Amino acid sequence: MKRYRIFNFDFNARANILNTKIEDHWDEKVKELWAENKKSTEADLATEFGLYNKEIKLKNFKDLGSAPLSIIAFHNKFFRQIRKSFVIGSYYPALTGSCALGERILNYLILTLKNDFKKTPEYKKIYDKKSFDNWDEAINILESWKVLLPGVVSKFKDLKNIRNREAIHFNIETEDKDRETALRAINLLAEIIGGQFAFLGLQPWFIENTKGEFYIKKDWEANPFIKAVYVPNCVLAGPFHKVETVSGGLEVVDDFKYENEEISDSEFVKLREKFTGKG
Repeated sequence: MKRYRIFNFDFNARANILNTKIEDHWDEKVKELWAENKKSTEADLATEFGLYNKEIKLKNFKDLGSAPLSIIAFHNKFFRQIRKSFVIGSYYPALTGSCALGERILNYLILTLKNDFKKTPEYKKIYDKKSFDNWDEAINILESWKVLLPGVVSKFKDLKNIRNREAIHFNIETEDKDRETALRAINLLAEIIGGQFAFLGLQPWFIENTKGEFYIKKDWEANPFIKAVYVPNCVLAGPFHKVETVSGGLEVVDDFKYENEEISDSEFVKLREKFTGKG
């Protein structure tokens, strides 16, 4: 009866606060609250990134937008570093870092999942390789294994073009448009992460209509990508579990004695709604 509930994820929505326009027709208390939030966020950013070139850093942060909603995997740490590089004005390191991280994600996925695809023609070509710098080969392999979603494949190809034409291989024009190109590369990488590693959205492995809770469909639990990347970020829980604060953090508590039977995803949602009163 249990399902994997996503319980370990990463996001940073501070840019949304800064980019939200305070409208004249809002209630005065609401406007005051938003103004305070903006002021507090700007102060936090000044503490984090320093006062030198404060306005430029603030603009860079706002232009980046919010970080993608993502589970915790092998990209989060380096993507944060890339975003910070852009904020402080290190545009070329942010550009090259975006391309390097894109390649790193492709490598991680192939090397992590290849043993699950030993019977495929692609495995025979790459079983003894330790890394991949041919993006077309890596993308095609993961697409053939049905690991990458179609939209993500397209974004990887766009990022590959930036890597080859404007970042890694010499292009004299990059010097004059390093900020613009870096921002495009970071945005593409954010779309890749938000498309392939999101903890909510329209990805085919999520159970629909779960009222602010995020679960993996039963039919997807055995999928190699889900097992390797999503399950470590999940808690296996039945429909009658609770989320409680324990030692300052949130923890799933599930003491209910469930019957040993399988139920459909929709039945799980109905039982969960009845238990939480969110139906």
